[in-house]
Amino acid sequence: MNWGQWLSRLAGTLAGPVLPPLLRRRAAQGKELAPRLRERKGFGAARPQGLLIWLHAASVGESLSLVPLMEALVARQPALHLLVTTGTVTSAALLKRRLPAAVAARVIHRFAPLDVPRWIDRFLDGWRPDAVAIAESEIWPNRTYALAARGIPAALVNARISPRSAAAWGRWAPGLARDLLGHFALVMAQSEDDAARLRALGASGAICRGNLKAAAAPLPVEVAELARMRAILGRRPVLLAASTHPGEDAVVIAAHRAMAPRLPGLLTVIAPRHPQRGPEIAALAAPLPTALRSEGGLPEAGVEVYVADTLGEMGLFFRLAPAGLGVTLIGGSLVPKGGHNPLEPARLGSPVLLGPDTSHFREVADDLLAAGGALRVGDAVTLAETATDVLTNPERASGMARAAATIADNAAHLPDELAEAILGLLPSGPGLAPEA
Repeated sequence: MNWGQWLSRLAGTLAGPVLPPLLRRRAAQGKELAPRLRERKGFGAARPQGLLIWLHAASVGESLSLVPLMEALVARQPALHLLVTTGTVTSAALLKRRLPAAVAARVIHRFAPLDVPRWIDRFLDGWRPDAVAIAESEIWPNRTYALAARGIPAALVNARISPRSAAAWGRWAPGLARDLLGHFALVMAQSEDDAARLRALGASGAICRGNLKAAAAPLPVEVAELARMRAILGRRPVLLAASTHPGEDAVVIAAHRAMAPRLPGLLTVIAPRHPQRGPEIAALAAPLPTALRSEGGLPEAGVEVYVADTLGEMGLFFRLAPAGLGVTLIGGSLVPKGGHNPLEPARLGSPVLLGPDTSHFREVADDLLAAGGALRVGDAVTLAETATDVLTNPERASGMARAAATIADNAAHLPDELAEAILGLLPSGPGLAPEA
């Protein structure tokens, strides 16, 4: 046992007695499900017969990005079982809604065990996965060492690491980073920059296959609700701010005030990343006529700002802002949050606007900008000017939508490639590992 493994095991063991009260507190806050808290300690194994792959994703974005990968895995191995663990209640709920029936029948969901050695051991001894695929940057030491000790091959898929995190690992724990990353049989990064940073930290075989979030299917929608909302909106122009963070809503509202005189009937829809911020956004919009979806409000005539403070409805709102009638600003890009997936609105025909920070989707954003499928904005003034230009120029809006759709289509092959690589880790599974 090296020093990194020893320290990780000690830290995890010492944390064990402290974590249960924190979990109970989170359950009281609605951040955990009280009846399922034992899963966080590794209980609840119910391993089926046959091959089992464990897929892990921390939260909503990572979980949903794995859906096309799950579809590709099951399509190639119909008898395969998938154990899917997530770290949040919201991700579990959305995942259940998004999984196609054929895939859901092969999926068992559990909340991920925390990185306490006894809890991880209990989990792995109960489930005995044949291979593991972990999304993005969820590299926990005790879990990684426990997998290695059992000879369970692990892949890091859609891997990413920010320049800041890479610098911190390199400065404070280069040996530990090299040791942990060395235990992954496959490291498939979401960008060339991520792959380079991971190689520098010790994942010598890290390669870029593309961003799984760019390969997701179009977001779903309830057809009846879409028809109802379209009837309510008619031909009103729509500025949609999707998945906003604090600091962005005021910018969007200021842009609305500047645009409204030139665009009669303009409706600005703000969909916060965290729906509980709905009342706060409504207060920012005052005295503009505002309605909150969580309270049953509708974007009827006279409403200027519609706060879409619900979960799982972005497929609806992207479809309500198509080229010629609407435009979508990607939230998390006007503030330093890295931005969210710009291909979600692109797949549904909505022209895309990006703020200055698109670091989480840098290559996708660069491709969109280069192809004319997106435009960059920086503040309320440029947002108002650019959005007005797109909304008053249908030909330009349609051209942006076509260019963005092409970029989105280019990512469609990725789930199949990753599925083949992961299946190649199975004891007797088909598939080829990606070339180094």
